[in-house]
Amino acid sequence: MQTAENHGFTAIADVDIMDADGSIQIPVSDAAENLEYDIVGSHYENYDSMIVLSHFKGHAMGGFGGAIKNTSIGVASSSGKSYIHTAAQGGSMWSADQDSFLESMAEAAQAVYNDRQENGGIIYISIMNHLSVDCDCDANPAEPEMHDVGILASYDPVALDQACVDIVYNTDDSESGALQERIESRNGIHTLEHAEKIGLGSREYRLVDIDI
Repeated sequence: MQTAENHGFTAIADVDIMDADGSIQIPVSDAAENLEYDIVGSHYENYDSMIVLSHFKGHAMGGFGGAIKNTSIGVASSSGKSYIHTAAQGGSMWSADQDSFLESMAEAAQAVYNDRQENGGIIYISIMNHLSVDCDCDANPAEPEMHDVGILASYDPVALDQACVDIVYNTDDSESGALQERIESRNGIHTLEHAEKIGLGSREYRLVDIDI
């Protein structure tokens, strides 16, 4: 809470720490291949709506971080983060094979998505600026090489992440090359492949420009 205050969040909104009082489990889809359930903070039950606001950028483990990562790792409690990282196998946070970890992120994101459908669904907003190859969770992220793009939004997290990835790949390699290499070296596209396979969303989309 002190950190939230230091960054000015408490001055503009009520701040709640989702897992301040422990965790609860929510069901994953029958199509899930790794997780038996998802683990989120117990305060999750108190929320009557959800907006997932993400900073799209690279990521050391996922290749990229966007709507799916933010809905899975971001909504998970401390123990839930470990559960996803290990693909439900336990042990070290870094012990799961890469594809199982990526699939587990998609499955956890779907658990939250499905759970919220009875309560208004989720709006996903991704901001494509300061596009470093590293996540904001990195204490010393690499300087961004790719220019700021703008803000994208969707009710479909798979379509949104795919659109952001496509924008990266449609940007000149002189700017986006490092970010493309990060995505490919982590097999990041597999998150989207698995998310579509289990029914979280579609990789097909239509861009609508509302810039005025």
